[in-house]
Amino acid sequence: MKSMTGYGRGESAQRGLKVTVEVSSVNRKQTEISVNLPRDLEVLEAQIRDLINQRVSRGRVTVRLSIHAARSDASLMRADAALAKIYAKELRALAKSLHLPDPVTLDMLARAPGVLRAEEQVTEAEELWPSVNKALDGALDILLKMREREGAFLARELKGRIAFLRAGVARVQKLAPKVAERYRDQLLNRIKAAGLEAPGLDDERLVKEIFYFADRSDISEELTRLQSHFQQFDDCLKSTEPIGRTLDFLAQEINREINTLGSKANDSVISREVVLLKAELEKFREQVQNVE
Repeated sequence: MKSMTGYGRGESAQRGLKVTVEVSSVNRKQTEISVNLPRDLEVLEAQIRDLINQRVSRGRVTVRLSIHAARSDASLMRADAALAKIYAKELRALAKSLHLPDPVTLDMLARAPGVLRAEEQVTEAEELWPSVNKALDGALDILLKMREREGAFLARELKGRIAFLRAGVARVQKLAPKVAERYRDQLLNRIKAAGLEAPGLDDERLVKEIFYFADRSDISEELTRLQSHFQQFDDCLKSTEPIGRTLDFLAQEINREINTLGSKANDSVISREVVLLKAELEKFREQVQNVE
């Protein structure tokens, strides 16, 4: 089991350039990939997406790539004077509109994106792909390890939730055979409270009424299906494939059966158990949203 939350960072050097890739992921129902690249490397986006799709099956993944000189060498750097002039003009216009002193300095312009860049950045992007690939692989390795660690924690938490649900269902299973008996006693008490003569336990009308009630309130099928769902959860934990969608569907099915228990049982004791089951199932469903 893996979580959908993680972070990884990878670096690689090539021809005097250092490529840094940061990858982060959060939970999403489907796979969503957002790639932020320098303009000169935008042609690599499709290859980056393909690599991520091979290793991540679910979640929102954000990729940030930066590239800069691996060593301090002025011969590797080039200044984009035209871009610097645009920055200066816009900053002066902004300062004037806000009635502020002229903020433009050489240091500020040098730090502006794209003003200073490595000469090799204008090289064909495909030539840099081996370095980008290596950095991205390293970042994904770290990301997936973090998702595995988070997944192990989630697995322990979900096991505890299922254990609670199992125990609650077991209690309901013990209470179920006594529901008709309690209904019979309540029915006789209501007849007596109304000042009417209580029928004998073998009275045909009483027997029929109890029989119909027992038939309507029979929850044996729901209890059996719940046990089956719990077994499916155990089987999911043994799988090496992504199981988030399966667990999400399983939670929906468990919720349906628990709701049916509450509506069919017609018993206050079982109703209290159903409330506890619903509360615990909601916690289970919230955690499942983080599973890949």
